[in-house]
Amino acid sequence: MQTYQKLSRRAKWLYGSGDIAFSLTNTILSVYFAIFLTDVVGLPARLAAVAIFIGRSWDYLNDPLIGYFSDRTRTRWGRRRPFLLFGVWPFALSFILLWLRPPWENQLLLMGYYALAYVLFDASFTLVNMPYTALTPELTESYDERTSLTSYRMFFSIAGSLIAFTVPILLVERFIPQNEGRVLGMAILFGLACILPVLLVFFNTRERTEFMQLEQPAFAASLKAAFKNKPFLFGAGIFLLTWVAVDILQTTLLFFLKYVLQREAQSDLIMATIFITALVMLPLWEWAARRTDKRLAYIAGIAFWALVQLILVSLGPGDSLIWLLILCVLAGVGVSAAHVLPWAIMPDAIEWDEWQTGARHEGVFFSLITLMQKVAASVAIPLILLLLDASGYAPNAAEQAPSALFGIRLVVGPLPAALLCAGILFAVFYPLNRAEFADVVAELAQRRQKKSASEVQEG
Repeated sequence: MQTYQKLSRRAKWLYGSGDIAFSLTNTILSVYFAIFLTDVVGLPARLAAVAIFIGRSWDYLNDPLIGYFSDRTRTRWGRRRPFLLFGVWPFALSFILLWLRPPWENQLLLMGYYALAYVLFDASFTLVNMPYTALTPELTESYDERTSLTSYRMFFSIAGSLIAFTVPILLVERFIPQNEGRVLGMAILFGLACILPVLLVFFNTRERTEFMQLEQPAFAASLKAAFKNKPFLFGAGIFLLTWVAVDILQTTLLFFLKYVLQREAQSDLIMATIFITALVMLPLWEWAARRTDKRLAYIAGIAFWALVQLILVSLGPGDSLIWLLILCVLAGVGVSAAHVLPWAIMPDAIEWDEWQTGARHEGVFFSLITLMQKVAASVAIPLILLLLDASGYAPNAAEQAPSALFGIRLVVGPLPAALLCAGILFAVFYPLNRAEFADVVAELAQRRQKKSASEVQEG
């Protein structure tokens, strides 16, 4: 039986803390950017959709290139950590630029500005986030330790989402043209706040030297390895479908609260209920993954969330706040599972890759995962906005048309529930269980020992 040195709690907390920077910026962007463009800047939903599509489409090239370069990077700081040190500064600045309203009235110019700002932010985000996530399989090879490490990381991710859902609305109050200065102040605050967590990860993590000594992989070989790796492909499907559903909900939930439930004033309480529950439930999903299997825990948690989401969208403005908050607590249980389990499943494909190819391609693998998700979101989010536009949605209208209200309900309930159910299908057929993973890692350890002994003899 292969044994592993357990990561200390301090190591888990410090590594996990870095995710709050990415969670804050990504969640604020997902939740508020669309409504900022329509209700503050004054862009029609169709032009906002074009700006977001252009910005997100840059990742089609951006993600795999940065993943490839990080796999081939060799420095005294490691392969991934230099990207954290040097990438955090443009990451913070580009986030602030997203929320600046230029003094222009031409809507095409405004659309072009926000498309370019989005491109710059996405490039800077990937420059830091992809190497950060690729550190996970390098810090531990243990099946359960990875779930634990991911749980610590997701604590900060969910905490970041909680802050991102509640604090900006407290600072801005209402997303209306008169509050553009408040929006920019909020962006400056959060942009600067995200620098420290990334630097903490840089100064307090160490990469494993044996992975630095592996042959530098060619880009074509990395792509070929990814698409021949069945655990990677199924894990990517799980991750993709889950997080596109999350992206859609983050973009549309405020529309649902503001126009369908007419509870914009309680949106911070409602968001806090979801994410505090998700935080509290993190140990439940780590326990479930240890007692059974990551795949089975995912199926249970996501099926539960899909059902709750369908019930939630049946509510109307006349329903009690208490009943709404009860459903938000139940939704938070599923949100917690969605944060932990797809991320815990993905790193196991790295050892399968090394077992098959003799090389490790963490950078390209993790960049492909995020690329797939961003490609899907770059299509899905603009399509959601176009659907709202076609349904008759009118920015800042005192009362929306019945067709617009139906459109909002559709994109908050049935659509994400269908995506979550598709993710469950991928999990049902996921080809790597706990015992098989342990066999793979044990064989890899034997190979490394033989290689080390051979190098000593040759020396």
